[in-house]
Amino acid sequence: MGKLKLRGKDLIAIGYPQNKSISIAMEAMLKHYKREPKEKVLKMLKEVLLAPENYKQDGVFGKIAEALTDVKKTEFRHLNATRAPFTIFGEEEIQKSAKDQLYTALKLPVAKAGALMPDGHHGYGLPIGGVLATENAVIPYGVGVDIGCRMCLSIYDINPSFIEGHKDKYVNILEKQTRFGMNEVHYKPNDHEIFERTEFRDIPFVKKLKDKAYKQLGSSGGGNHFVEFGIIEVTTQDDVLKVPPGQYVGVLSHSGSRGLGANIAKNYTYLATKQTPLPKEAQHLAWLDLNTHDGQEYWLAMNLAGDYASACHHDIHKRIAKELGARPLAMVENHHNFAWKEVIDGQELIVHRKGATPAQKNVLGIIPGSMTAPGYIVKGKGNEQSLSSASHGAGRVLSRAEAKRTLTRSDLKKVLKNHGVTLIGAGMDEAPMAYKDINRVMAHQTDLIDVVGMFTPKIVRMDKG
Repeated sequence: MGKLKLRGKDLIAIGYPQNKSISIAMEAMLKHYKREPKEKVLKMLKEVLLAPENYKQDGVFGKIAEALTDVKKTEFRHLNATRAPFTIFGEEEIQKSAKDQLYTALKLPVAKAGALMPDGHHGYGLPIGGVLATENAVIPYGVGVDIGCRMCLSIYDINPSFIEGHKDKYVNILEKQTRFGMNEVHYKPNDHEIFERTEFRDIPFVKKLKDKAYKQLGSSGGGNHFVEFGIIEVTTQDDVLKVPPGQYVGVLSHSGSRGLGANIAKNYTYLATKQTPLPKEAQHLAWLDLNTHDGQEYWLAMNLAGDYASACHHDIHKRIAKELGARPLAMVENHHNFAWKEVIDGQELIVHRKGATPAQKNVLGIIPGSMTAPGYIVKGKGNEQSLSSASHGAGRVLSRAEAKRTLTRSDLKKVLKNHGVTLIGAGMDEAPMAYKDINRVMAHQTDLIDVVGMFTPKIVRMDKG
């Protein structure tokens, strides 16, 4: 059967109004029904035309139904003259370009409040470390490309001296049970309930990503993603962490939603730029109205990607636990690069945290340093000025390009030796010298979080770089 040949006049002939519904309908049908007979396709489109309200939630026909019932035109959006209220923590630690990015975001018509964490640095759209609350709007680049990127920590009641005494064993576990970068995946991926989610069936774009997501389950990306063994020190009894004071072996991982999240981000960012065109300096901050089909669809896809990222971490930790022959005493995890519905000053807003850790009162999280610097188990204080957020790490002081240009492998080896860290993989862009001093960053957020434990890296596995 040949490819579907559908023209605008065919839709006009069955009663479609001469507006954007025609182009949307043609695009949808040529994408999803290109091998179907023309008569069948026109019959389906006629049914949508006669009762568009019945199709508003449909993955294929939803946008057509929306175009048939919504007469609003796409309009260029101007920035406000003034900024929404905001607070910057550790301002002296943050480069001007990152602050300027926040200032631009705060002038969006949908912006209601913002904050910038002390690890903040330049990014796309929102700066890394940026927090932005908006009204009924979600910004794909305010979430980020690696949707739901997260930290996950397993705490084991194992004597930390075992890491040094059985180093080869621990190195072997990381080499055997972790996969990194674009091409590495497990030979036999594990099954997971995430793949039963209805989003993989109901959203046509996401449906196409399911096979790749299955293959990449339990793997990590490149860049600053890692899995590492280290020593955990819990100094005081905490009612939330519920781990007695002492020293333990920890497994800490950092990665996100892999190709699933990246493709979702790319697709819906494109749709956002078409629906809310903005001035050049703000073009990466285009948003999707949550009352629209695309806005609702992105929200579902974003949450799926976040849950998939969590599933990847749990798969990694399950594999390592099996090799260790032990069950963790506790697991702590949190995500960033995400958007949440939260009530601020009595109003439900969409809070974007791009490279920022949720820090609501008594909520646990992990703030890592670098491959040689300590990370911290923290408990949020629910500070309203930070929109209940904290930093997601130390933050970069050198860009990736600057690090590769100015740092040497011999410098890296010397720093690793001084800190007693064994490194597997990693490029020079992830050298610890490329990062801010985590202790200075932590000093700027004592009003945001309490420290309940510390993690010191000892064996670090990253992408080859």
